[in-house]
Amino acid sequence: MGAEHSKDQRPRRMLLLGKGQRLPAWEEALLSGKDPKSLLKRGLHYVSLSLIMKGMTNVPDFLWGLSEVQKLNLSHNQLMALPTALGKLDRLAVLNLCGNRLKCLPKETGLLKNLKVLFVDMNCLSEVPAELSLCTKLEVLSLSHNCISELPSSLTDLTSLRKLNLSNNCFVHIPLCVFALRDLDFLHLGSNRLENIAESVQYLVNLQIFIAEDNNIRTLPRSLCSIAALELLNVAYNSIQTLPADLYLLHRLPKIAWNPMDKGLHISHNPLSRPLPEIVEGGLDVLFNYLKEKNQHN
Repeated sequence: MGAEHSKDQRPRRMLLLGKGQRLPAWEEALLSGKDPKSLLKRGLHYVSLSLIMKGMTNVPDFLWGLSEVQKLNLSHNQLMALPTALGKLDRLAVLNLCGNRLKCLPKETGLLKNLKVLFVDMNCLSEVPAELSLCTKLEVLSLSHNCISELPSSLTDLTSLRKLNLSNNCFVHIPLCVFALRDLDFLHLGSNRLENIAESVQYLVNLQIFIAEDNNIRTLPRSLCSIAALELLNVAYNSIQTLPADLYLLHRLPKIAWNPMDKGLHISHNPLSRPLPEIVEGGLDVLFNYLKEKNQHN
């Protein structure tokens, strides 16, 4: 009787979906009695599972038993929370949670000791758990398009972090912990509420790309000019009137850039005082020569 009853369940479910529609692959697998492990894809570098755009409001329970998964994509669903069971997936190296409705991350995120890449963009986060600092192998952290205004000081322990995206949040000041992340080569703080860039930015000696466009920044710190590795500095759409005289020391900036994707100095849409607007029009060499001469006279 039990076997006959279970056989009847699938057709009814399919009929409810309407003609020509199909269940998501993971539901099909479970209803047909397949092992959930059959959903895993074994690639050259990762064992992965993708449940992107499935309309899920909760993560299916079977997932927490797939301890071998290393790359998990739960992006573009309707998840509002993640259970503490997330910590069971301790082999995870890449976790994509973009485009959900998450208001927080569980403290158990810190149990993901092998995590290297974490995307939580386009959610509803207002804070980041201090326990994230336990993910010491983390190299890429992207938290853009949330409601975050501060970071826990414990994130100074993320010494392997190379790329940090905090754009489109509510930061008024760059979190102090960021200045301790000495291996950062990419930092995106665009579209926040930044009023300044602290002199401590000089400690980010490996920074190659620094984006702080669309904020309320009025001046650039002189210490910024000591980051010789900078190849892209985007401070467009701010309230900057003057430029530091030592800016010419950033010799890896190739040009005045106008396309957001180009390397160089992005300084457009600022109320630069005269004669800077005309000088900028002449290109980076003209600007640097002007600043160099001004520096020598001072």
